[in-house]
Amino acid sequence: MLAEITITNLAIIEELQLKFAPGFNVLTGETGAGKSIILDALGLLLGGRAQSELIRAGAEETRVEGIFLLNPGARELLAAQLEENGIALEDDALILARELHRAGRATARINGRAVTGTVLQQIGDKLVDIHGQSEHLSLLRPKEHIDLLDRYGNLWEQRAEVVKLVRQLRKVRQELRDLQKDARETARKIDRLTFVIQEINDAKLKLGEEAELKTERDLLAHAETRATLADEAYHALYGGGEDENGALDLLNQAVQAVRGLEKLDPEIKAALEQAESAGAVMDDLARTLRGYRDSIEFNPKRLEQIEDRLDLLFRLKRKYGDTLEQVLEFGKTSQQELDAVTHSEERIQELKSLEDKLLREAGALAEKLSQARHSAAEKLSREIENELQDLGMQKAKFGVALNRVEDVHGLVVGDGAASQDNGNETPQPKRFAFESSGIDKVEFLVSPNPGEPLKPLAKIASGGETSRLMLALKAVLGAADRTPTLIFDEIDQGIGGRVGGVVGKKLWGLTAAQNGAEQNAHQVVCITHLPQIASYGDAHFHIRKTIVDERTVTQAEVLKDKPRVEELAGMLGAVTDTNRKSAREMLAEVAKEKNSV
Repeated sequence: MLAEITITNLAIIEELQLKFAPGFNVLTGETGAGKSIILDALGLLLGGRAQSELIRAGAEETRVEGIFLLNPGARELLAAQLEENGIALEDDALILARELHRAGRATARINGRAVTGTVLQQIGDKLVDIHGQSEHLSLLRPKEHIDLLDRYGNLWEQRAEVVKLVRQLRKVRQELRDLQKDARETARKIDRLTFVIQEINDAKLKLGEEAELKTERDLLAHAETRATLADEAYHALYGGGEDENGALDLLNQAVQAVRGLEKLDPEIKAALEQAESAGAVMDDLARTLRGYRDSIEFNPKRLEQIEDRLDLLFRLKRKYGDTLEQVLEFGKTSQQELDAVTHSEERIQELKSLEDKLLREAGALAEKLSQARHSAAEKLSREIENELQDLGMQKAKFGVALNRVEDVHGLVVGDGAASQDNGNETPQPKRFAFESSGIDKVEFLVSPNPGEPLKPLAKIASGGETSRLMLALKAVLGAADRTPTLIFDEIDQGIGGRVGGVVGKKLWGLTAAQNGAEQNAHQVVCITHLPQIASYGDAHFHIRKTIVDERTVTQAEVLKDKPRVEELAGMLGAVTDTNRKSAREMLAEVAKEKNSV
């Protein structure tokens, strides 16, 4: 619901703040007091056209801000769009703001985040219907009529079955289109995939071989250096010849000396064991180094083979993946893709059979849904015509057009018309264009005056007649229409006090107070000149013009008790004792009626 609106420097409004009630709000006041300007401000807030002429004379900018409190139904309705545009909704409040500068620049924000005028309008359309300004009138948008009819007829679950099959059908058709592309492109794809698979398979890749090859390459590349170092170490231990002692010779001399000591001093036995052990270790080390030296292979041909193999692995990784694992996975994926392409004819036939099956199954469900819609449409038409009679439009007619278009690629529906072939009648099914919602194109039609044909709702005349028609629609479609706030302007044009009381009751009936179901209830705001309508308001605002510092400004006052009686008396013609009495009686009767609900 619209909890609060603040308007600054718009036309004759300098600063105006209105806090609305969740139920039925009425705005009254003399013609030209500024009631329509408030609607202009709301239209601007909801993404309407930004015109610099709206800026108050002497001001550089105008600003309109509205605070909306969302119930669970409204949150669900807006959730996807808010998330798509990165708008956070931390609590139940949604704050819309619009600024218009005299230079022509306009800015829009939702919960502090800058958005385009289009986004503001899309979200605003889900928050408010302004009846009297068609740019915010959801019932004048034919594309929404099918949703309203389905919700009214409780057909949403039945429609979901059609949606499910249509999605499957579209997925099958997309795969068919992909498979049936130009034959030359398919041939090129086969050649490319074949080359990739062969190149990877010919390489006979082994996981971990790259590391092994690099290790072997390093050893071969440094074979001479390794042999030289091993030989140096060996000769250091064994010596270079008869005249050159090595470390082992010197260690043996040390062992002999310690052995002599041990004969003189048994306490040195441990040192002797260490010396003998060291000699054995060094002897083993020398033999190991000699064996290592003798095993070193000088193999330039093998080194070249390794370099070639590593180069091949590098080229494969550069083309197909960062690692050999990724290269092998790419080859596997390519093989699967090649299998799909080379077996495309079989898959095409399989998909065509599936397509035909889905066309018939979805067609049967869509036809069943269409029949249910026809029944719901007849009931809806009767109810709305009854509402229109209560609102003083006794001769008005309402209808729901359900049309379908034949399409050779459409859903298969029924047996269709019979065709003659050599005197034999063979039933032929018909095929109709379809969307996720089925095969029906739904549009609401109306004939406000006797003798006029039914016309699309979007083409009816504006003014009070339109508002009353919208009120009848809203009264019947209240549970189906999820727009939280409804605003009616000029709804009392051309009607008298008797019908005015009916209109007031129906407007109040759209709110939670009478519906008793918060998720299906609406907040209603109505600009009226009829006291019979105004008396039903849960909140009554009086809009008036006044002169402040030699400037005309619009002001608003919430009327209660005596001031409200005075206003209603004035709306009855003049503020007299008789009219005051009538106003009090009117309010008492409305209060009694509300309390009885």
